Formats: sequence, structure tokens, C-alpha cells
Amino acid sequence: MSDRMTETPDLASLDRNASDSAYMTAGIARLQTGLAFDDPADASSYRVLLRRLYAAGRFDLPLGRLFEGHIDALQIINRYGDSAAAAALHAAAHHGACFGVWNAPLAGEALTLAHDRLDGGKAFASGAGLLSHALVSAEVPDSDAKQLLVVDLARTPPILDTDWWQVLGMQRSHTHLVRWNDAPLSDHDIRIGQPGDYEREPWLSAGALRFVAVHAGGIAGLFDGVRRHLVTRGRDDDPHQAARLGRLYGLADGAAAMVDRTAARLYESDADHHPALVANARSAVLDAGEQALTLAQQCVGLSAFFETDPLCRHMADLMVYLRQPAPDAQRVKTGAAAAAGHIELSL
Repeated sequence: MSDRMTETPDLASLDRNASDSAYMTAGIARLQTGLAFDDPADASSYRVLLRRLYAAGRFDLPLGRLFEGHIDALQIINRYGDSAAAAALHAAAHHGACFGVWNAPLAGEALTLAHDRLDGGKAFASGAGLLSHALVSAEVPDSDAKQLLVVDLARTPPILDTDWWQVLGMQRSHTHLVRWNDAPLSDHDIRIGQPGDYEREPWLSAGALRFVAVHAGGIAGLFDGVRRHLVTRGRDDDPHQAARLGRLYGLADGAAAMVDRTAARLYESDADHHPALVANARSAVLDAGEQALTLAQQCVGLSAFFETDPLCRHMADLMVYLRQPAPDAQRVKTGAAAAAGHIELSL
């Protein structure tokens, strides 16, 4: 494995004051350096990717969110697209194109693809206005399943509703509502695979380990910010603060270990059990993140709520990004698999 793949990318030199588009494009380009865009063949290759995602989340959660979507889109294209389309789109990514996956339905305005025209919209479209390409799922005639389509956003641009994303954190992820109004496809918009490919397991559920790695990185970034705050203000020698910081370290370390252990188990177990293993990781890292946020506020106090403090922004980003769909369903999935003996404890 090359040094370019295994080294940690230099994110500290990114210009955070650049425009969001320039900043995210530069960050994604740096994070993807040396990576392949196929499904990792073994645990070692997967760990390389997860460490990049972890590093992104530790540095900046909105960047981590967009990088995760970029990788997700390119892996799906490789998995289900024809070889010529995958090669062309991967080459575009290597030359600065940024991708994302827009799957969440827009209530009452389902995205449809018929007669080479797009109509309807998507919600939670992260990177809207920043990305060059979006992999969307659309309803098609004569099928109950959705068709994947790579949309060249410069040639088939949606209408953006940027007023909707009024949330506490993750503003820089540009997660908006998007709509197309009977828009004709261009020659650069490419169908990927067959209807129903996006929902195929274990990839749909087990692929969530990518964003769990970003979450774990976000918890590590929270630890970094709290430690910096305490040391800078000379409060690190307070035994109560040291105890809190020790607990915070343990939570961050445990989250990272959970991601690493789960990645290994995916290559040691039956694919049918991968969704339950990743569901367990999702739940464990969510719990760690929520506890870490409480500890961080206890450590830092009122200072954590000043919007001018970078720690305040990171806390807000983590609060929002931890809110992924159906957390209770993940625990049910894990419990059912454990009850059936499909997943077991080990060391």
C-alpha cells in the first residue's frame, strides 16, 4: 500500500476563510489523494478510508459530511455503473469534480425520471450549490424501485431552496432542498445500474460505517477543542477538570475503537450480518457523542456557547450531524441479530 494512501492528509493548511465552494473542493481533493473509489477489498484498505473520514470529521464536520457523500457516490458508481461510465466519472473526480448522494425524498414532490426528463425534488441535499455532480434516486415508469442517475449540476441545475436549512449547526454543509421542473437531461447525465440497486443490502446499511467514522472523528475534535481550552486558560491542573477530560478521552477513544473493530468484523463475518454490526457501531458512537457533548459543556462552561469560539461551532456541528435517521431502529436491529445468535461478542 502506497505512502500516499496511508498518510494523514494535511488539512490544517486549508484556507477556512475561502469561499465555501473553494474550501470544500480543496478539502475533498486533499482527502481523496491516493484513494481508490471501489469497495475496499480487505479490512486494511477499508481502514485507510475510514481514517481519512475520521480525520475529516476531527478537523471539520461539514467537510467530513461532504467527503463522505463524495466517496459514497463514487463507490456506488463503481459498484453498479458500467465500466466506461465509472472510469469517466472517477477521472472527473480526480480532476476536481465533487460528488454527493441525494436520496432523501421531498415531501409531496417525489423526484421522477421519465422520457429523459427530471421532475420533482430532494430534501437534505448536502453540498447543494457546491457540488459538481449529484447521484440521485428517481422514480421511473413501470418499476416500484428507484433508478440511480448522476446529474451534471452545471448542465442540469436544480432550483435551490436555501432558506430551509436554518439549523443550529452544519450550516457550511449547504444541506438544502432542490427541485427540477420537467428538466431535460443532458448528454452528461448518466443512468447508473438498474432500478433498486441503491437499496441493495448489505451495502445500503453497512455503508453507514463511513459516516460513523466521521462522527468518531467529530468526538475526537471535541476532545481536541476542550483540551486546548483548558490548557490555554491554565485550568488543566484542576483535578475535576482533569477527571472530565479523562472521561472525554475515553469516550473519543472508545468511539474510534468501535469503528476500527467493526471494520475488521465486516471482513470476518457473513455479509447478511453486516447491517447489524454497523447498527451496533452507530448506536455506540451516538451514545459516546451525546455523553461527550455533555462533558464538554461541563468542562468549558459558558464559554462553550459563545458563537465566536471555534469550539461552539464544532459542538453545534456535532449535535446536528449525530442526528441520523431511525436511531431506535438501529438498536432493534442489533438486538434481534444478537438474540438470533447472528452476532457474538469476542475479544
